[in-house]
Amino acid sequence: MAEPITIAYLYEDLMNTYGDSGDVKILRYWLNQKGFDVRVDNISLDAPFNAEDYDFVFFGGGQDYEQTVVARDLKRHKQTLTDYIEAGKPMLAICGGYQLLGAYYETSSGTSIPGLGILPLHTVFKADARMIGDTEFVTDFGTVKAFENHSGRTYFDDPEKLHPLGKMVQGYGNNPEDGVEGMRYKNTFGSYAHGPILKNAGIAKGIADLIVKNHQSRIGQPA
Repeated sequence: MAEPITIAYLYEDLMNTYGDSGDVKILRYWLNQKGFDVRVDNISLDAPFNAEDYDFVFFGGGQDYEQTVVARDLKRHKQTLTDYIEAGKPMLAICGGYQLLGAYYETSSGTSIPGLGILPLHTVFKADARMIGDTEFVTDFGTVKAFENHSGRTYFDDPEKLHPLGKMVQGYGNNPEDGVEGMRYKNTFGSYAHGPILKNAGIAKGIADLIVKNHQSRIGQPA
């Protein structure tokens, strides 16, 4: 029997706002269409995790309190996630998950909450200027239409290393100034797009293809 594709859903029980779990369900659909069975593991608080055991890692968004709890636990996984990301394996991080891959996020009170520091970006919260509404942006996978609802403004600390996921047509994206949405580094993607983002077939199929390629490499099967 063929080995199933494995997906790690980081903190599914805590980081799942605005339909983010739909991204995993959509990926399961497209992977099933390609003839693969799919296993999804919820990696929650205190659970063991080795990213190398997985073909794809998903990290959704959460409310401020849940995100603070996750930030403390997540430190255990910095090295395995760093190795996974640097190896060019596919990952999608939405909103709070996207923020936590960076150096820190600064709360409205000025408190700095450390992130993993894997990617050179940081986030500043402006509670009095929430960015909410329909969003549209153009990516290498085609036009994406989604929904955003965030107070965090994310900025790249090394624009030569990180690339925007897309160019804004409607909405705010990373912040009101830069005119871009999300981030891509190798095959790791970050985005503020909920709704979920992978309801857009172009990007869903693109990420599904990356997952299949990683799966074949992991089990030693020719691409």
